[in-house]
Amino acid sequence: MIKSRPQYRGLQAVPSARHNLVAANAEGLQPVLRMVSSAPAGFPGRTHVLYAGSGTSAGAELDRLRSLGAAQVDVLPTPDDVIRVADGLLSTASMGTRLYAAGTEGFIGRIVTLAIGHGIDHKSVLTEHSGSRARRVQCVHCKRMTEDVTVSIFECDGCGALLFVRDHYSRRLAAFQGVCVNAEDPSARPVPEDVYL
Repeated sequence: MIKSRPQYRGLQAVPSARHNLVAANAEGLQPVLRMVSSAPAGFPGRTHVLYAGSGTSAGAELDRLRSLGAAQVDVLPTPDDVIRVADGLLSTASMGTRLYAAGTEGFIGRIVTLAIGHGIDHKSVLTEHSGSRARRVQCVHCKRMTEDVTVSIFECDGCGALLFVRDHYSRRLAAFQGVCVNAEDPSARPVPEDVYL
C-alpha cells in the first residue's frame, strides 16, 4: 500500500462536538444522511451542511436531512463555492467544531487541505469517499491541475505531456502526481486504461 494514499474512515457523528460543519458533493450526501439519521439526539441541531450540487437532483435527500433537524443546509452550485463558504466558516469557528467531508476524492482532498490551512490536523477531519474514483492530478512538469481524471495515462491540457497518473498523493496539493510517461521516446504512445471510474 502506498503510504501517501488517503484513508477514509467513514462518517461518524462525534456526540461531544459543539458544532458540526459537513461538506459534501456528488454522492457524498448519502453518507451524510446516514450519519445524521443515526446520530445521537441533539447532533442534527448542531450541524451545518454545505452541499455542492443541484438541489433538484438530490432533492429527496436534502428534504430528509432538513426533516431530521439539521440546523442549516446550504446547497451551492459548485465545489469551489463550498470551499469558499467553508473557508469563511472555519475562519470564525470556535473550539469544539468538528469538520466532516464526503464525496469524490478530489473534493475531500480540497476540504482536508483547507482544514490544514486553518490549523486542523488532517487526521481530525472525518471523511468518507462516495461515488466516482476519478482523481485530481497535478502535472509535475507545468503544475497544471486536472480534475476528474479516470484514465491511467492522459494528455496534460497545460503542456501537452503524456502523463502517467502515479499513486503518490500530495496532501498539500490535494492531488495525485502525473509524470511524463514517454520522456525518452516521445513517439511512444501507451494506451490509456479506464481505471478510476
